[in-house]
Amino acid sequence: MKVLQSALNGPQVDLPTVVREMGQLYLRQIDQLTEIITRLADELEAATKTDCELRRLCTVPGIGPVTAGAIAAFAPNLETFDSGRNFAAWLGLVPRQHSTGGKTRLGAVSKMGQCDIRKLLIVGAMSVIRWVVRRGGSTSRWLANIVARKPRMVAAVALANKMARMVWAMTTKGEDYRIA
Repeated sequence: MKVLQSALNGPQVDLPTVVREMGQLYLRQIDQLTEIITRLADELEAATKTDCELRRLCTVPGIGPVTAGAIAAFAPNLETFDSGRNFAAWLGLVPRQHSTGGKTRLGAVSKMGQCDIRKLLIVGAMSVIRWVVRRGGSTSRWLANIVARKPRMVAAVALANKMARMVWAMTTKGEDYRIA
């Protein structure tokens, strides 16, 4: 942004007046939006510290104030779901099931459901996986094995599925996060 400001204000750059004015307008809008985003992020951080449910959700690795706030705002009461799998299916994080003759075959992830929370969970899962890869291993054997065997995005969706199930269990049972 500073490069753009110096280009617009610099006398050595030959730009038409209209282009300079439009550039200045865009820079003012960026500054205003940055202030609003910073204020909202601070308010969300403060809400996370005061609300016990949001604070509990933030203890799960990969879930921060934004994801916890999205779950609280967009998800229905989690007790309406019979299981964590049903909540994860509502988010679109479980594989499709095809069954015939009593044998169940799992297909691709459906991606149908609540996309905002799903995307936030996948981004959080990717950050956990990035941390695991940099560290060279994980305390969770399940995560270490899946990261070693599968592409990172597949592992991230699997971890996001697991995180959604943990969120359901923590919320419905009123328990805190604990490492398995």
